[in-house]
Amino acid sequence: MSEQLDRILRIRTVLDCTGLTRSTLYRKIEAGTFPRQITISARCVGWRERAVREWLANPYFYEAANDLAEPSGVARHGKR
Repeated sequence: MSEQLDRILRIRTVLDCTGLTRSTLYRKIEAGTFPRQITISARCVGWRERAVREWLANPYFYEAANDLAEPSGVARHGKR
């Protein structure tokens, strides 16, 4: 298998990798400067590892518009 799987990272892993606090992470998501989380189940969200790595490569210039496309039917978690 030459392609690596795009794993789903849970929040603790994302916070450890980025060094961000939870509130800063969600503030950046709201501002469009960090990848949006995807819904895994009713009460479970995660982030695509590739999207987080892309942010880590260039956090200052990251825009959510560059975020990887989500499969159709995958809901985004957020404030309503």
